[in-house]
Amino acid sequence: MQPDEIDWKIIDILREKFVPNNAIARELGVSEGMIRQRVKRLKEAGILRIRALINPDVLENLQLALVAVNITESSLLKKKADQIANLENVLSVSFTSGRYDLFVEVLVSSNRDLVRFLTEELPNVEGVTNSETFMMLRSYNKFV
Repeated sequence: MQPDEIDWKIIDILREKFVPNNAIARELGVSEGMIRQRVKRLKEAGILRIRALINPDVLENLQLALVAVNITESSLLKKKADQIANLENVLSVSFTSGRYDLFVEVLVSSNRDLVRFLTEELPNVEGVTNSETFMMLRSYNKFV
C-alpha cells in the first residue's frame, strides 16, 4: 500500500500532535468515518503507529546514546539488526554507509545500564566485531 495525498495529510497532522479524528476530518473537509478508516488502514499496513513520545533532555534520569556497530559478514546484517533491535533499551537500528554497519539508538536510565548494554547484551549478539559509543549530551527537538 502506498499512501495517497489525504493519507499523507493525516500523517503530517498526527506528526505534530495527537488530534482527534473529528478535528482532522474538519481540517481536511472529509468525514470522520473516512479518517477513522484511513488511520486504521495505515496502522494495519505498518505505515503509521501512534504512540506517546518523551523528550529525554527534560527528564534527568535518561541518557540517549548512539552505538556504532560492525558485523563480521554483510550477509548477516539484517539478521543481526533484528536481534539487536529486540534488545532491552534499543529504540532503533539503522543500516549505514561508511565506517560502521549499523547505528543503534539506545535510551537508558543510567550509565550503569549503558555499561550493561555494551558489555553484556551487545557482545552476546554473535557476529558483532566492535562498537563505538557516542553519548548524546543534548538533543534539540528530539522525542523518543
